[in-house]
Amino acid sequence: MKTKKHEKEETLLIIEKLKDEKFDEINDIFENSTPYDMAVVFQNLPERHRAAMLHHLDISALASMIQKLNTRHQLELLSKIGPEKANRVLALLNVDFLTRLFRHYPKADVEIFLSEMEEKEAAYLRKMLEYPEDVAGSLMSNRYVSIHATYTVKQAVEKVKTMAMYAESVNHVYVADDNGRLVGSIPYRDLIISEPDEKVKNIMVDQIICVSVMTKRNEIIRLLQRYDFTALPVVNEDEVLVGIITFDDMISTIIDEASGNISKISATSKKIDFDTRPFTAAYRRLPWLIILLFIGLVSGSIISKFENTLEQVVALAFFMPLIAGMTGNTGTQSLAVVVRGLAERDINLKAALKLIFRELRVGLWIGVTCGILISLIAFIWQGNMYLGIVIGGSLFLTLILGTLAGTVIPLILYKLKMDPAVASGPLITTINDIFSLMTYFSIASHFLSKLT
Repeated sequence: MKTKKHEKEETLLIIEKLKDEKFDEINDIFENSTPYDMAVVFQNLPERHRAAMLHHLDISALASMIQKLNTRHQLELLSKIGPEKANRVLALLNVDFLTRLFRHYPKADVEIFLSEMEEKEAAYLRKMLEYPEDVAGSLMSNRYVSIHATYTVKQAVEKVKTMAMYAESVNHVYVADDNGRLVGSIPYRDLIISEPDEKVKNIMVDQIICVSVMTKRNEIIRLLQRYDFTALPVVNEDEVLVGIITFDDMISTIIDEASGNISKISATSKKIDFDTRPFTAAYRRLPWLIILLFIGLVSGSIISKFENTLEQVVALAFFMPLIAGMTGNTGTQSLAVVVRGLAERDINLKAALKLIFRELRVGLWIGVTCGILISLIAFIWQGNMYLGIVIGGSLFLTLILGTLAGTVIPLILYKLKMDPAVASGPLITTINDIFSLMTYFSIASHFLSKLT
């Protein structure tokens, strides 16, 4: 594994050779590099040198490298090498990769590329682009091996050998009938150990788990995880086999989804990474923060409303950040649990109520533990039993409220067909600040005569 220091040295070496126009030596360096290492060099190069580097790489190297880049750098690579070379690179890529890329690629360029493809392949790709981004139809690949149920084992093995270099996975061979409908599957291992003259239909597994073209991404991930599949067959509305989804293809999808959820939970609706420019990063963060700024003014108004209470019992100010902070923390924890759970399964009313009551019990346990602990601290510090009751009771109630808010808000958004991850951590925290301060000062005002 290359260290950051080695990557920097390699990047500087490439820059020197580009300046000296030693392009053959650059090719020699990349000949012994992995696609990932090439992608790292490309990303580390100053932008003014990237076009020169790409110009002297062959088509297969570019096709390997582009698959290791993020979307922004993929589009940059294709724009810098020109439309003719770009189309030659795209022709070497799998249709499932192309489907993801073309959702960000200029539509005019997509049509030019499709017009130059074989008609059957272009039609398949167009169909994939019609499906929503998060369903099997847009994630599947047409590089699989299928055989007829009437094949002998010998015929099946020969076909697998013929298609092995083309297929993404040969761990399982899929069996179809005369109309192309999926009727079974057979592990390649079983083909190898079976008698050559045996009929495939006699040894295939006819109880096969598959997904439809409209199956959601979350369900696909659950099936792959639950059954330890390396691939899942995809069928259309007529049960005709139209593609497969492999586990390794889903890895990048899972990472992208997780990255998107993290962005939303942190109140940044668009992706921000290490390469994002400062102004762009600030621009993408500001909308949510400005909204939260105005919501936060409510917290200030609550404090000013109870200014008299604070003047009479100064010790209340010491515990105010603790009450608000703990409430926000527990709300964010519940939010993370709910968002992760929704990514793994579909939630109906029964499951939602069960989750809410579970989190309510969690909030009770947390509230009792933290409430008693902070009550003792307040009592020992100030020697006032009622101050301990106010602080402990407030924390107990606000932790329950915070836990419920972090659970209920994302569930409501999910029910409204909105992405629950938009119930971002800062939003939950700000709302919980308002709840906690209102509860805290209301209880303190009620016990004011005992506190003074």
